[in-house]
Amino acid sequence: MGSTVGDPAAGGPAARLGIRPAMVVQELGWDEDVDNELRVAVEDLLDGEMVDGDVGDVVDGVLLWWRDGDGDLVDALVDSLTDLGEGGAIWLLTPKVGRPGYVDPSDIHEAAPVAGLATTTTQTACADWSATTLVPPRSDRRAR
Repeated sequence: MGSTVGDPAAGGPAARLGIRPAMVVQELGWDEDVDNELRVAVEDLLDGEMVDGDVGDVVDGVLLWWRDGDGDLVDALVDSLTDLGEGGAIWLLTPKVGRPGYVDPSDIHEAAPVAGLATTTTQTACADWSATTLVPPRSDRRAR
């Protein structure tokens, strides 16, 4: 039986995050501890590679890997907005409870509005990572 991680018809985690084929997704915060199966699933769904932080163009979404100890979360979220296009989302991936680098959900809920973002959903992304979807508030999206 094959993997269904990136298959939107099978409800794979890449599709459940809201990633759709042909989107331009920027990946930030990559390190050796990221879930490579999820990365491959995202790129399979995109039918292309994610772009890095030096893209210098508008992206549809940002996949931000974040761990406790990576620095200031507000700054990272603000930086994630740099290339994010209108209607885009940030998928903040953080280690699950009990994993090294775990980020308390209250830290995310406190940082998001300071960075000008609203939290929409939090879900399991893969075995070791949770995903919180963050978007600019609707009033900000209309003002852009």
